Amino acid sequence: MFNSLKKLFGGTDIEAPPTPAPTSVQASIPASAPEESRPPPTPSASAFLCREAVFDRNNRLAGRLFRLQQSSVQADASAELQGQFDQTLLDTLNASPDAWNTSLAFVPLSSASLELAAVDRLKTANLVLLVQLAEGADPDQLVLRLETLRQRGLAIGIFRQPKNPAFTPAIAFADYGCIDVGGNEANTIRDFSAAFRANKHAQPTHLFGGNIDTLDEQRFCHQWHFDYFHGKFAATCPKRPNEDSADPHKVQLLHLLRLVQGDAETPEIVASLKQDPRLAFRVLRYMNAPALGLNHRIDSLAQALVILGRQRLARWLSVLLFSVHEPNFADWLLVESALTRGRLMEVLGSHLHPNEPNEPLFLTGIFSCLGRLLRRPLAELLDDMPLSEDVRAALLEARGPYASLLAVAEASDVFDLPRMESTARAAGLDTDTVNSALLAATAWASEVTEHWE
Repeated sequence: MFNSLKKLFGGTDIEAPPTPAPTSVQASIPASAPEESRPPPTPSASAFLCREAVFDRNNRLAGRLFRLQQSSVQADASAELQGQFDQTLLDTLNASPDAWNTSLAFVPLSSASLELAAVDRLKTANLVLLVQLAEGADPDQLVLRLETLRQRGLAIGIFRQPKNPAFTPAIAFADYGCIDVGGNEANTIRDFSAAFRANKHAQPTHLFGGNIDTLDEQRFCHQWHFDYFHGKFAATCPKRPNEDSADPHKVQLLHLLRLVQGDAETPEIVASLKQDPRLAFRVLRYMNAPALGLNHRIDSLAQALVILGRQRLARWLSVLLFSVHEPNFADWLLVESALTRGRLMEVLGSHLHPNEPNEPLFLTGIFSCLGRLLRRPLAELLDDMPLSEDVRAALLEARGPYASLLAVAEASDVFDLPRMESTARAAGLDTDTVNSALLAATAWASEVTEHWE
């Protein structure tokens, strides 16, 4: 339960992201229609990692679907270019395997790419290969490869392609039955679910729905026993009925954060902590967690504050601001946006300026989502917050030394390809560095929210 505490409370030193192999392009989740042959375009050097949310049946963020994409290449590229895309995606993931330590990673691949040596280097835990059957795939050869990969511990998903001769033998080895929900009729989705679950030869299985655009489609898939849901539906989740005003608990957290970052004395901070018994309990419980490795018990809040230090306490409080009781789809997206933005800026900052403090970058990234969280203008929330001028300038005026990295984080969050290209260039970052840092930020955010309360 406390696996992420050392990273959350730990020192400020951050390793620069590893440099992966040169980046190309990965097509999006495939539809069931066959690919058209066309001369392959020339890939550019700018291919950015796209992370798309995947939810489970409990409406919890279960993991991410990872792909690479660039604006100049279409999703239905030739088989030859698709192999290049898959190779580069695999190399990128192999360079940063910690991104799915505590959550699932779904990786769409062509069946022709399963023979790539990079597949055998993948870390198998929590990884699911979503396989689109290539035209002309040899059924016997494919089955042998699927058996080998499953014996290694990789989970396999097979997309519905009933006209492909390899589909029937391949689906018997699938851990996940996959379907492009946006590209199929409701009756087809229902029948696929029933047939897949009735397959007596299948292994213990899950159903994966890709490209789900609306909440109605998600509910339909949930009704038909799907286990994982991917698509734009989460962003359409309506507000809760009581969301017109901010959560009083978060208002108290924000007040406490102001005290910690300001000139308040320790007794004043302790008195404020005592006004929130749940938070005070958390502080003492976490301080006495075995993962922190303290050699004596912490029994008082004042003692805990001295050991923690204000900077680390401010970091923790800023993360707790985004905890949500019984979060819905939109809540999870907001939590992940804030945590990933903060960590991404921190990691990129350590790459660009390894000898400078990175904590202000973390606060800049996470506070960029504060207005959405508390449903108030950001300028109003920051009005009496004791932040540095550089943090304030980046958040409110998009200027200053932190503005360029905030622009990269914001563009990466919404996966705006033209903005990602221009903001990375303006910040002096190459594509590989951004992609590696984004994987690192994803891993950190997943660990922090693994046991979210």
